[in-house]
Amino acid sequence: ILAKTTRDALMEQLDALHPGYGFARHKGYPTPEHLAALERLGPCPIHRRGFAPVRRLLAPGLL
Repeated sequence: ILAKTTRDALMEQLDALHPGYGFARHKGYPTPEHLAALERLGPCPIHRRGFAPVRRLLAPGLL
């Protein structure tokens, strides 16, 4: 529980650093809101490059 609480607090801080993605609401999970923000804004530095939607956005010619 402590790890989840800590991670949720971190995601709220990251929401302030990277507005528009909604990290404070979805906590980084691949919700429709998060996926729409990725499409609209592209990935930010904290997005995992191995996350399939991010990988597709970074290399669209490979699919």
